[in-house]
Amino acid sequence: MHIPAHFEESRADVLHNLISQRPFGTLVTFGPAGIEANHLPFILDTAQRPRGTLQCHVARANALWREADPGTEALVIFQGPDAYVSPNWYPGKQETQRAVPTWNYMVVHAYGALQVIQDRAWLRSHLEQLTRRHEPGRNPAWQLSDAPADYLLRMINGVVGIEIPLTRLLGKYKLSQDRSAADRAGVAEGLRREGTESAKDLAERMT
Repeated sequence: MHIPAHFEESRADVLHNLISQRPFGTLVTFGPAGIEANHLPFILDTAQRPRGTLQCHVARANALWREADPGTEALVIFQGPDAYVSPNWYPGKQETQRAVPTWNYMVVHAYGALQVIQDRAWLRSHLEQLTRRHEPGRNPAWQLSDAPADYLLRMINGVVGIEIPLTRLLGKYKLSQDRSAADRAGVAEGLRREGTESAKDLAERMT
């Protein structure tokens, strides 16, 4: 990923925060069939240092876990908010007309080798964590114990766990840092007027 210095975000806590907020990532691997991409919900364990560990699971029928090479680095992409930026939002454009459209966005690339886990206790704990992470606010909140024990065991036996101890974390937060303060303010205001959740989220992060 090309990262100009003014768009680089290297603080681990900031990158971890985006992963936690947008945990549905794209796992990119290279196997016998070439480049593969799987789209999966992840849990980030920040207690495992120095960069943290990603955890997920895949269907046992998915060849990914059988073809994973523990010596080959994989990539997980986490996409934050993004939005089109109109040149009409730059106050400076009114004076020179020297402006073109662009796209603002936030993205994290996380690298590490895959470790396959088939331990049932680990898988159950992982699925409980996922459920606790995404069920709050629902009434009633679903939990694993709601499912019949035999059915739940069959479901757990149908998945395989994956851990990725992270060796590299790259962040690109393109938030108009290359523009003047007035232009940045104009972009933030334009994004707010767009009204989409993604645009409003970007605007908040720019101010």
